[in-house]
Amino acid sequence: MKKDKFNQGFSLIELLLVVAIIGIIAAIAVPNLLASKRAANEGSAIASIRTIGSAEATYQATNGAGSYGDLAGLNAAGLVDSSLAGSTIPAPKSGYAFTAEADASTPKYQYLTTASTAIPGGVTASGSRNFASDASGVITYAAPSNTAMTANNGTPIGN
Repeated sequence: MKKDKFNQGFSLIELLLVVAIIGIIAAIAVPNLLASKRAANEGSAIASIRTIGSAEATYQATNGAGSYGDLAGLNAAGLVDSSLAGSTIPAPKSGYAFTAEADASTPKYQYLTTASTAIPGGVTASGSRNFASDASGVITYAAPSNTAMTANNGTPIGN
């Protein structure tokens, strides 16, 4: 009896074994990928807060006549780009919505910049922390919540 030459290939058991191994590898890799995405978004938010801080200092010394500006004013002066100036809850930048506004107590000499995740109240793929900074230049962070973030109610970066 001759063997059929066309009876070559993988058995069903071999294919199922390969699929199971790929599934196990994916189950291990996906959480690490999401953690990396969160860390990258947080790094982007910190860099954006620093950019806004530098823009605020430049605005105060040049266009603002001693006063700080909001994101729209910084964008109009060409100090921040439109993706950062227009980053709001419906259209976040790297998963974060940014605000920069004059502090109500001393509007001429102080400002507050915040970066909050698009979905407050829990850890998302966007990031696991909110960030804030003021004219002191210290960037602070806190867990996402529905409470307004200020530079004084967070932990400084690096501590």
